[in-house]
Amino acid sequence: MTTARTQTILPETQRGPAERLLDVVLGGSAHLWHHRPGLDVNGTWVAAAGADAKALSRGRKVAPGLFVPAAVKLYGQLLELHRLNPTLMAHFASYALTQTDWRDLKVATCALMLVQEHAGQPVRDGQGAVAFHDDDYRAIGEAMVLHYVRRSTRMLTPKAVLRVAELLETPEIARLNRAAGFGDPASRKPPLGRWKRVAQKWLAAREANLPMLQGLVKAGYKETLKKLARKAGYKPQSQGFFEVLGWKQKQADGGHRQVGLQGLVLVKRERFDGLSEAEICEWIELERLSYKEVVGRLPKDVGLTPAILATLLPSLSDRDLRLMTPTLEDLGLLQEPSVKARWERAVANSTDQRSLNIAKNVRSEDVRRKLEEASDNAVKKAVAEATAETDVRVMFLIDKSGSMEGAIEQSKEALSRILAGFPMDKLHVAAFDTMGTVLKPKAPNRTAVQHMLSGLKASGGTVHAAGVHALHRDGVRIPAEAKLVVMVVGDEAGEAGDQFAKAFHACGYSVAALALLVSVAGARGSTVRSGAKQLGVPFSEVSVGQFADPYQVPRVLQALMDAPREAGASQSGWVDRVMSTPLLKAA
Repeated sequence: MTTARTQTILPETQRGPAERLLDVVLGGSAHLWHHRPGLDVNGTWVAAAGADAKALSRGRKVAPGLFVPAAVKLYGQLLELHRLNPTLMAHFASYALTQTDWRDLKVATCALMLVQEHAGQPVRDGQGAVAFHDDDYRAIGEAMVLHYVRRSTRMLTPKAVLRVAELLETPEIARLNRAAGFGDPASRKPPLGRWKRVAQKWLAAREANLPMLQGLVKAGYKETLKKLARKAGYKPQSQGFFEVLGWKQKQADGGHRQVGLQGLVLVKRERFDGLSEAEICEWIELERLSYKEVVGRLPKDVGLTPAILATLLPSLSDRDLRLMTPTLEDLGLLQEPSVKARWERAVANSTDQRSLNIAKNVRSEDVRRKLEEASDNAVKKAVAEATAETDVRVMFLIDKSGSMEGAIEQSKEALSRILAGFPMDKLHVAAFDTMGTVLKPKAPNRTAVQHMLSGLKASGGTVHAAGVHALHRDGVRIPAEAKLVVMVVGDEAGEAGDQFAKAFHACGYSVAALALLVSVAGARGSTVRSGAKQLGVPFSEVSVGQFADPYQVPRVLQALMDAPREAGASQSGWVDRVMSTPLLKAA
């Protein structure tokens, strides 16, 4: 067996950039900003509302906004990845922006690219002449900010551009950057790299296209744009910039301001006091107002009525519509065929599993079931994207041995969020202790998966190979042209890894990748890791706790499901996909 085929099982000190890149995706939610009060429980953010007594006693209150422990962890991981392989980090930043919906990860990767040391500096030869220029990876950070695709969600919003600076200004992040050599260690100011320059370019492009600026104001970004202009030190070239933002100006003490002082016609948001419901609806249609523009201007005696919300529906994104499901239900709008149809399309387009949390706040069983479908749809999309280029078959092996006592229920919850998203003809599931049992859901939905798993109880010994043999006896065969990804759920405390590997050979299964969904009640073993080493295939692991994050499930599955394109490859196929992403270039 060659070294290249066994390098996936490494001690921490030898973990390379590919393994660390997987850690970024599999080991954290990349969810840094929270809009509600929370608790810091040993570095993990927990919502303050509804927190249990244990969390309340152990947690420290944190205000809405950036959760610094998560930011430090993620940014530190990205810094280490950049240190080991700047090129991989550059491709990952480009991938994060153009191929994912991970909003906070886009901010963190953009921040790093704007301040890291590869800035196109001249490299001189022994005689002092310029031999060549270093790679300019800061230009990728600029391109991330300036990247624009009409109606796309895969670009930085005004809030995200502002958050890049806020992240870099956070003292803990500034210390990390100085320690990495990205700024003057003696300076009191945090290193911002090229942020101010590119933020000014971003604002200038919107000022030059006032309809675009007006659209951002309509979308509720007016105050964000003001903060962005102040922080970047932006000097508008025309009064129109101030007029669209409704931003009154006055002369500075130094007398240097020249634009926006005379004849400024401010565009103000008038309240709707004194208007009837019908007049408010007419005004919304006439001005094409958005939900964010309207909701704070409604008279108290009118409020948000069914007619007003129905008029605002065209301005709501699919994500907004899913989040507002309880309001739509309370106002009776889900009884209207046209609204119901639009809502069902939003459910079908779901890219995360937040709908499971929303489902807890609705009354209708039909609506609740549809929201659960939205969760399944998010997984289906992630699986489809990861398997678009290759026929991938998935084998889930679920440990239900005695060592799983106390952890089996957590495994069931994680699997209920996952399995319904897989095509049933390409999914094979078995539970095992010392004997394997094939499991088959009666329907491709969350309810059927929960029913299938309900009878699992922790007892007996642990033989992972028993699950493999059970599937083979049941007639499971994998086409020669297909890639087989095996996911084990448990604590891997079982037989020796070579025995596990031999079971696949004995059954004629050619494994492309092995993954472990770690669910530990007691001691942990090494069966799956050592089995992957014996098979010479990529190994990945993720805690089942990650699947409690509604945004993390599709992300993790996409990384785990990307089987290598070449047989015998030791590197994750997902890492290959990242490296094949073209580097962004500013227009």
